Amino acid sequence: MNELHEKALQWASQDPNPVTSQYVKDHADDTKMICKLFGGDRISFGTAGLRAAMQPGPCSMNDLVVIQAAQGIVRYCEKEFLDRKNKLRVVIGYDHREEQHWKLSSRMFAVYSALVFEHAGWDCLLLDGYVATPLVPFSMTLSSADVGIMITASHNPKQDAGYKVYWNNACQIRSPVDQSIAASILENLTPWTDYANMLKMKQHDDPCYGLSDPSKTKEMIDAYFQTLHDSCLNTKQANPVPKFCYTAMHGVGHRFAVRAFATFGFPLFESVISQQEPDASFPTVQFPNPEEKGALDLAQEFAQKNNCQIVLANDPDADRLAVAEFSDGKWKTFKGDEIGSLLGWWMWYNNKDQKIAMCASTVSSKFLLEMARVEGFKFEETLTGFKWIGSRAQELQEKEGYRSLFAYEEAIGYCCGGIVFDKDGISALLAMAELACYVYKQGKTLQNQLQSLHDTYGEFVSNNGYFFIKDTSVSLQIMKQMEKYGGSSWSDLKAVGPYAISSIRYLGVPAYDSTTTDRQPTLPTSKSSPMLTLRFDNGCVAQFRASGTEPKFKYYIEARGQPGVPKTVVEAELQDMSKVIIDELIQPHKLGLPF
Repeated sequence: MNELHEKALQWASQDPNPVTSQYVKDHADDTKMICKLFGGDRISFGTAGLRAAMQPGPCSMNDLVVIQAAQGIVRYCEKEFLDRKNKLRVVIGYDHREEQHWKLSSRMFAVYSALVFEHAGWDCLLLDGYVATPLVPFSMTLSSADVGIMITASHNPKQDAGYKVYWNNACQIRSPVDQSIAASILENLTPWTDYANMLKMKQHDDPCYGLSDPSKTKEMIDAYFQTLHDSCLNTKQANPVPKFCYTAMHGVGHRFAVRAFATFGFPLFESVISQQEPDASFPTVQFPNPEEKGALDLAQEFAQKNNCQIVLANDPDADRLAVAEFSDGKWKTFKGDEIGSLLGWWMWYNNKDQKIAMCASTVSSKFLLEMARVEGFKFEETLTGFKWIGSRAQELQEKEGYRSLFAYEEAIGYCCGGIVFDKDGISALLAMAELACYVYKQGKTLQNQLQSLHDTYGEFVSNNGYFFIKDTSVSLQIMKQMEKYGGSSWSDLKAVGPYAISSIRYLGVPAYDSTTTDRQPTLPTSKSSPMLTLRFDNGCVAQFRASGTEPKFKYYIEARGQPGVPKTVVEAELQDMSKVIIDELIQPHKLGLPF
């Protein structure tokens, strides 16, 4: 306990935030508080960088942790780019998140990060005002930056903040860079200077203390929309037939969505007023995640009152897109894979004559894989997360001569056009609006178009879900349980219930792939975050993994029917298989896992 007490006091002495620093000093003798804030593992890079609740201590997101992260990035980059003659360059953006009780916010995290880079002699572009996440990687490319940082927790609960880091290819960092930066952070925990005093010397009548660049920010935003207009999408359609409703989900997306529609000459959508402005309290949604059940209820109600056929929704940092359609008297909220199928087809349809490549995460639908086989374009699967998807899409375009027109993950993350290799809810918004205009002009709906695609390429029906888990050890326990289901190892697993298995791939330690000669997978593996893929003789694919950003164990089960097989038949098969697979392999009731 004495060690934790000293750790807390040292932390408070270095913290530039007077509120969090004083709180720790005042409660340093409170055993319960000390254990809560200082007794756990230090916050570390996960699937999407740093992400945690905003509060004092090294386990959470706060001003000192952000300063330490920025210092670690600076020192690592200085070693990596030792031969650089020019100044190193960073682009920083931020969203609207804040925790008023602690006086913590994305804005101040961005300001302190900028101070660190300024102190280190870097050329720092702090984007002015709240920005959509894709503006950071785009601005990096335009300014030839070495590092990018986006301060956002995306669709996480309102108490969270995040610190997303991009490497010099304008893609999210991945191993081994993330591990090296993490090590560098631990070597640079002590602040290099009195950052609070540095802040006092800055321009206090400006939200960013004079550190941001409004003129350069406008230049980047103008260039982003011009590039979308010129390079990304087909703009030959006349005014749209369907009426659109848009929600920013209390995030930063509204002004970017308005600009996007204006850029393409579309009449302005109806905006859900109560969710239009950035609001860190997210008052109308329990979780600011468009995927969550009920998240689009308010938008759909608003859309019906305003005679809108289609709802388009960005998540709070505008890097993802959800879509719903009103037809035949009811709403259909499209699954992530269904949106991916529609957008993938649309991008191919308008660019058939080019050398096209597309990517998707391995847990996404196999629809585009089949479409690529039939139509002859390049398609690749990657590990989950856009740090893998974006990096591979970028390589295909920059190094292998393809045009990476589309990439996606089933968790409603899409990038269209090959100008940003990260999730981009704005380019996806435009692509979906154009697609909707096209099909409505033909007297069809998005649902009609989706069915037409399945009539051509076959039905792909998915059942994706998750169980809440208390910690990562539970996911490892489930994986071990599945390995032993057929015997002593993965090679003994031949069937699940009556369903025969054709192949197994385990991206854990020890790794296993029944389809390769050496029984080793070609995709990267992870001891702490393994993934299991089972392919069955009937064409069904079942995949399992722990979430990298939330306390969930996820499953993805997809059944496929050949062209001409009714969807109802495939759905019935999927329902039967899903029950057997979940009950037999995961055994949620045995483990007491809540849905």
